Amino acid sequence: MSAPAPSSDPTPEPAAATMSLTRQRPRSFIARAFSYFKSHSGLPRRASTSQLSRSSSTAASTCSSNMSATTFDATDALAINTIRCLAADMVQKANSGHPGAPMGCAPMAHTLFSRFIRCNPRNPKWINRDRFVLSNGHGCALQYVMLHLLGYDLSMDDLKAFRQLGSKTPGHPEAGHTPGIELTTGPLGQGISSAVGLAIAEAHMAATFNRPGFELFDNYTYVILGDGCLQEGVASEAMSLAGHLQLGKLIALYDDNHIQIDGDTELGFTEDVCKRMESYGWHTLVVSDGDSTNPIAIAQAVEAAKKVTDKPTLIKVRTTIGFGSAKAGQEKVHGSPLGAADLAHAKKTLGLNPDETFQVPQSVRDLFAKITARGVAAEEAWNTLFKQYQQAHPELAAELARRQKGELPAGLKERLPKYTPADAPVATRKLSENLLNAVAEHLPELMGGSADLTGSNLTRWKTATDFQPPATKLGDYAGRYLRFGVREHGMAAICNGLSAYGGFIPFCATFLVFAQYAAGATRLSSLSHHQVLYVMTHDSIGLGEDGPTHQPIETLAVLRATPNTLVFRPADGNEVSGAYWAALTASHTPSVFALSRQNVPHLEGSSADGVTRGGYVLSEAKNAQITLVGTGTELSLAVDAAKKLREQGIVARVVSLPCWQLFDAQPRAYQDEVFPAGIPVVSVEALGVFGWERYAHASVGLHGFGASGPAPQVYKQFGITVEGLVEKAQATLKYFAGKPVPNKLDRI
Repeated sequence: MSAPAPSSDPTPEPAAATMSLTRQRPRSFIARAFSYFKSHSGLPRRASTSQLSRSSSTAASTCSSNMSATTFDATDALAINTIRCLAADMVQKANSGHPGAPMGCAPMAHTLFSRFIRCNPRNPKWINRDRFVLSNGHGCALQYVMLHLLGYDLSMDDLKAFRQLGSKTPGHPEAGHTPGIELTTGPLGQGISSAVGLAIAEAHMAATFNRPGFELFDNYTYVILGDGCLQEGVASEAMSLAGHLQLGKLIALYDDNHIQIDGDTELGFTEDVCKRMESYGWHTLVVSDGDSTNPIAIAQAVEAAKKVTDKPTLIKVRTTIGFGSAKAGQEKVHGSPLGAADLAHAKKTLGLNPDETFQVPQSVRDLFAKITARGVAAEEAWNTLFKQYQQAHPELAAELARRQKGELPAGLKERLPKYTPADAPVATRKLSENLLNAVAEHLPELMGGSADLTGSNLTRWKTATDFQPPATKLGDYAGRYLRFGVREHGMAAICNGLSAYGGFIPFCATFLVFAQYAAGATRLSSLSHHQVLYVMTHDSIGLGEDGPTHQPIETLAVLRATPNTLVFRPADGNEVSGAYWAALTASHTPSVFALSRQNVPHLEGSSADGVTRGGYVLSEAKNAQITLVGTGTELSLAVDAAKKLREQGIVARVVSLPCWQLFDAQPRAYQDEVFPAGIPVVSVEALGVFGWERYAHASVGLHGFGASGPAPQVYKQFGITVEGLVEKAQATLKYFAGKPVPNKLDRI
């Protein structure tokens, strides 16, 4: 039996709770604990008022007339405490998880979803929905509770299966796994960083498709984040860029609870967050009491944030981790179940029946039914508007529909450049630029840029316009070229957000070695099935004089080991075209292009279609005694080495293997054609040899770091030459003389 709604706020707020920019926080755990117990002693307190530091007026309500943005009642209070207790129940039943953040953040989440966020649980992919990102994803019990109450395809049984194998409610949010989850979060800082990509996407879509009277795109991106997110460098990178880009529809609520796993944040995080964010170009507000079940101040802060259209907003909300628990305000409540006794105590304190689990009072169900109905109506109104838009702007409407379906433009493949051996040698990074110039104007969903290496990565096509705030006169929001600055990690995370928004194929670029700066985000590209194109140039010791700090010896092996990632190292122009085509048609997979600084010849027999199969026979030979296999700039060495071997009476065939993942996905019969049984294989690549044992019996490559010097000298130093490859082939044949040659394709 559900407990009745309390007759008064069970957690009344302090008199004159204010929202300002100059609040003094308790400086020690003792002072903070004293403040907490004093303010929650049960003494009656009057309702809160909110004094906005940047705006004294309240914006017009964004909600229906029966649910004002800045008016809350007893049912809202009961809803907030129901959210707290449901989250605690989930963690308790799983005997695993994080109850503290959900209990502390419940007023923020309820305020956002009940008063501001437009979404339709019956169609989680409605394109103009507001996006919500829980950046501190360890608190995902909160998000799952909200999705359940709103009516997403997430049942009470799903909540009870929290953190269990095969459930819809994993231990951290996973995009594509749980309906209503926009981004995979959990690694701290990734959520807010990718949310910047969501906000960029909205600004670009609005500039591209909106017309007078037809505001198809006007959604907001709302984020809840914590201290840990703000301490991660990736968040600083992305939030700095968001301020520069003046992304006014990005609103982040900072859960300022002063607690981390190690204890009070005073141990290592005493900066003035608001001043930092203001220096980045953000609008900031502070809510001094985020615990109240009458969260007027939070709602007024969001209203004020929406009025600032030329800056993203950070709202710093002072909360108590584990609010309602006997351990509230302590690190003990961060990452462990409350325990039966404390859970009962919390429910009693919060006005719910301590003897019931997973309880949702009917009045709360009814409240959320109204919220859901509002979201359904919002999409219905948008669909009506879009039908009118189709009549007024049929070409734009058709283009938008194509992009949302994920269909590539007709005839795009025919635009890919083709080459012959008669064409002059060109670096593969330049061949990539040629391809971008050939397709970019015909592929409007392609959007991206470089980490301050545009002139080296060669990623800006001739007709590109920069994505910049119009006020800067540097570009406009309809532009598709992003100037990421030296922010490799933030760049990759932002591209994840662009992909998650829908209707984009984002790309980003840097030197291959710096892919490891972005590893946290590139890994989430793979895990989340984001179609992000990573254009990584200067791909080997061939970059020469910059030396071992810039030579990516191990980087390709790391990327090749990452599940659901296509890694291409094309050898010439046709292979560059094939790599891009494979990546453009792999709509649920990120792709990495490892591209050279030095020129490469266009090879006889090179094949764009062969690249789409991962590997192919570049040069066949009857009665072959050995197979030479290579990628990228070293494939031409294999071709020349085969010629040298023939002069010595040794018949060699040459295989190109630009994408291991695609090759491994081919039928075994095809793989056997590429690597016939009984013929030893020697690989060559100007990178580390790690991984080549999957295909080759011997390898020419590096076993340590590189060296600084002119590229030809560095190659010679490490034996990555025609002569070195010939010697390795001869030694391999000598080793296997009279011995069976193991088939490297045979794997259990």
